[in-house]
Amino acid sequence: MIDSHCHLAGEEFEADLPDVIARAKQAGVAAAIVILAAQDEAEIGRWERVRGLWPEARAAVGVHPHQAGEFASDPAGAARLLESRLDSVPGVCAVGEIGLDYHYDFSPRDVQQAVFRVQLRVARERQLPVVIHTREAEADTLAIIGECGSDTSGVFHCFSGDVEAAARALATGYYLSIPGIVSFPKAVALREAVRIAPLDRLLIETDSPYLAPVPFRGKRNEPAHVARVAEVLAETRGLAPAELSGAVTANTRRLFRF
Repeated sequence: MIDSHCHLAGEEFEADLPDVIARAKQAGVAAAIVILAAQDEAEIGRWERVRGLWPEARAAVGVHPHQAGEFASDPAGAARLLESRLDSVPGVCAVGEIGLDYHYDFSPRDVQQAVFRVQLRVARERQLPVVIHTREAEADTLAIIGECGSDTSGVFHCFSGDVEAAARALATGYYLSIPGIVSFPKAVALREAVRIAPLDRLLIETDSPYLAPVPFRGKRNEPAHVARVAEVLAETRGLAPAELSGAVTANTRRLFRF
């Protein structure tokens, strides 16, 4: 298995990172995509340690919509920073997470959109897949992908929508990455979306340290728990666990070009 989205270079894992990685490997997690904030020097620095302890891990780097406001006077500056990170940070295989977040609105929406656009263009020029963050901004996210990223590949990270939302996202040609939310008792609509989505378009993730699946809910999440996400997906689709794990692993390797 591969955890397609985690924040393993975050300060939450500094104290016990070797143990976290050991537990992931013991759970059958062969690798992970580690998300890095382009403007966070400390996180970029911690990635070196993660990579040293887990050489199979890869990274994605980008300016999150929450931080897009830092580039309000110069959205192109986000593209320049991204280009610099792509040239200097080892092991990067994708641009992300990037997108729009209208739930918190930590950055003005027009600025979020401008920063999203310029980063999609970089991904297209570099021929890199993108990791999309979208929250309460689906229409604008899909429109900008259609405008700037229609010839890119990518994934909607932490997908938690229903069948209709899944169909709209899949129509972009992108993948859906399913988080531990799928194990929550009330996530009936998400499980139905998982049931009807093409198997070759699904990934699994933890979004560690957030969104731990049942029975770990409320605790710090970690990559080992992606095994529980795979288990729930297998149950939901009526597949043997090995078949489900094999399929989503192949999908992840294909998207991120392992």
